[in-house]
Amino acid sequence: MLDITVIILTLNEEIHIRRCLENVNQFARKVYVVDCYSQDQTVHIAQELGAEVVSHKWPGNQADQFNWALDNLKIETAWILRLDADEYLQPELIQELQDKLPSMPDDISALSLPLARAFCGKILHHGIVNNIRIVRIFRCGRARYEKRLMDEHLSILSGRTIEMTHQFVDDNRIPIGQFIEKHNGYATREAALLLDAEYHLTDVGQLPKDHGEEVEKKRAQKAQYARMPLFWRAFGYFIYRYILKMGFLDGKEGFLWDFLQGWWYRTLVDAKIFEIKKACGDDKDKIRAYLDTVYHIKL
Repeated sequence: MLDITVIILTLNEEIHIRRCLENVNQFARKVYVVDCYSQDQTVHIAQELGAEVVSHKWPGNQADQFNWALDNLKIETAWILRLDADEYLQPELIQELQDKLPSMPDDISALSLPLARAFCGKILHHGIVNNIRIVRIFRCGRARYEKRLMDEHLSILSGRTIEMTHQFVDDNRIPIGQFIEKHNGYATREAALLLDAEYHLTDVGQLPKDHGEEVEKKRAQKAQYARMPLFWRAFGYFIYRYILKMGFLDGKEGFLWDFLQGWWYRTLVDAKIFEIKKACGDDKDKIRAYLDTVYHIKL
């Protein structure tokens, strides 16, 4: 077994957790499931498969939950892998880790993994899905999550980050109705983040900004996107993904992914920004109060 602890944050993940745990049990010395009092069979399945389950109330965002885990779990391995319940490592990545991790130089603190995206059970190969790398493996004590409403990433506190060759997979199997409900919540937080970027509603950002080149590139692109006109930018984003980046080559699954996660989701974000600006104008205090009272988001 590799000298690595896997930490998985869960809430009602019974449709995913078995696949995830069977995957990481192939190579991880220790597996923790930090559960937010799931009402389904998540905890039972996790315990059945040998994971140590720790219950902790959801603090409001993934960053705080994961940092709580780093501070409170008994981690005795050199490395930590953060994984979502709907994710798993490809066999080639597991082999790559087994070949490289035991002899990794001490100045290397983190590993950036290429992400493969699946939708409706099909791994997508076109659009923008193959351009993403995320730091998910790091040495114990050398990283923490930055505090953001969403799209949070690990901040590497010291040392170098190197890239792995093979992929891990994000393969969420929830029904489309739940996907829409989930992304409605995401859209509210995304709208709050864009308003924060425009009006400087918060003073966040205490950790070093070493999240990896791909993350910084993605955030620079998001900053550019934020300066584009409402609604038109969502349409343009869909055209870029589905036509210019050839998302149409992934068939019906590719269309649904680019339409729902690109055009529909981004239009919903813009609709919420439009709603808030129409109600509050450019008044920062009113925007903060509106987000708090209507959407229960405190900035």
